[in-house]
Amino acid sequence: MDLREVDFMGMQGIVKELRTNKYIYIMLAPVLLYYAIFNYGPMYGAIIAFKDFSPALGIWGSPWSGFSHFVDFFNGIYFWRILKNTILISIYELVFGFPAPIILALLLNELRSAMFKRMIQTVTYMPHFISLVVICGILKDFTSSGGIITLIYEWITGRDLGESLLLQPEMFRTIFVSSGIYQHIGWGTIIYLAALTGIDMEQYEAAKMDGANRFRQMLHITIPGILPTVIIMLILNLGHMLSVSFEKIILLYTPVTYETADVISSYVYRIGLQDFNYSLSAAVGLFNSVINFIMVILANALSRKLNQTSLW
Repeated sequence: MDLREVDFMGMQGIVKELRTNKYIYIMLAPVLLYYAIFNYGPMYGAIIAFKDFSPALGIWGSPWSGFSHFVDFFNGIYFWRILKNTILISIYELVFGFPAPIILALLLNELRSAMFKRMIQTVTYMPHFISLVVICGILKDFTSSGGIITLIYEWITGRDLGESLLLQPEMFRTIFVSSGIYQHIGWGTIIYLAALTGIDMEQYEAAKMDGANRFRQMLHITIPGILPTVIIMLILNLGHMLSVSFEKIILLYTPVTYETADVISSYVYRIGLQDFNYSLSAAVGLFNSVINFIMVILANALSRKLNQTSLW
């Protein structure tokens, strides 16, 4: 059997597979088109990071500049500030934001009242469906000089701010991360609650017979049961660790809070769309994407080595 026959048989198998599951592939087509158009197509534009891009000349007509834009970024006066802010906010979101839906899912799993459980789920899900602009508007009102959050902060600390809490640079990261937890904690529990349904109930029965209380059952059965899901979600989170939501940053920060609020994504926005320095903006964005890609590779390799659980 020569290679042409092997290729023909392979094509026959592909055609048969497409015919057998044609409706599944038709359903998959919009997803593939979405990623092809909006994720892989724009990669062509990353070339301008290595050019002195001019809209009049176009991408290919603009002269090459090599790595000069990367050098300018690394030597820039704002490099360490935006890198520090991005890393700190990402770490805070990972440390406080990532475990929050896991803890809520474990607590919901221990509830015996189905009605109360559904009520809690509904209340915690709702903020996810509220527009980010609306959330930020509410947050600005609550942290204004007479807002409830500001008044509580002044009562606890004994300080009289006389201005919005968002204008305090040292408070920006706390407000940003905590509001993100409030908005997404309920939605994040869906995956973990689904993982909890896959745990064999006979394990709990056996643990009860051995005298294990509910806390020990959660510690030795529930948590190990959802651990593979937790690891996969952690790897996915690390994949966009440095991609802090620039929409929310832009809606909340001011020049007064640049010191603690300005991150890579907001810097890219200002340089690219406000200062029209497209090449430098593309270089910064490409740097951010490369770091995120490396984080995914390292996290996946470490997980596969330690827990035999990985994305690939």
